[in-house]
Amino acid sequence: MSLRREKVAQRIKEEVSKIIHDDIKDPRIGFFTISRVDLTDDLRYAKIYYSILGTAEQKKSAQTGLKSALKYVRKLVGERIKLRYTPEICFKIDESIEYSIHLDEIFDKIEKQRNKKKGNGDD
Repeated sequence: MSLRREKVAQRIKEEVSKIIHDDIKDPRIGFFTISRVDLTDDLRYAKIYYSILGTAEQKKSAQTGLKSALKYVRKLVGERIKLRYTPEICFKIDESIEYSIHLDEIFDKIEKQRNKKKGNGDD
C-alpha cells in the first residue's frame, strides 16, 4: 500500500471512529471498534471493517444503525478530510477478532487436557 493511501486510510479510521462515538446517537450501535480501512488506489472507495461484541441480535441491530448513518458519516468525513473526492464508504463486519478469541479458547482447552493427562501419568 502506498504511503499516501496508508495515511488517508488511517485518517478515515480515526475520523469515522470519532463520528460514530461523538456524533451518532443511535442506541443500536453499541460497543463498536474499527479494525481497518481498505482504500482503492484512486481513494474513491473505502471498506471500513468493524467489530462489535455482543449477541447476534445486537450485531444485526448495529448493522442496521450503521447502514442508516452511512450518508451522514460520509458527509462528515468529506468535511473533515480534505480530498479531491470523498470516498464511497461501505461497512463490513470483521469476524477476525471473534475468530481469534475462539481459537484462544480452543488452545486453552487443549492445554488443560494436556496438563490433565500429564497429572494422571505421574501418579
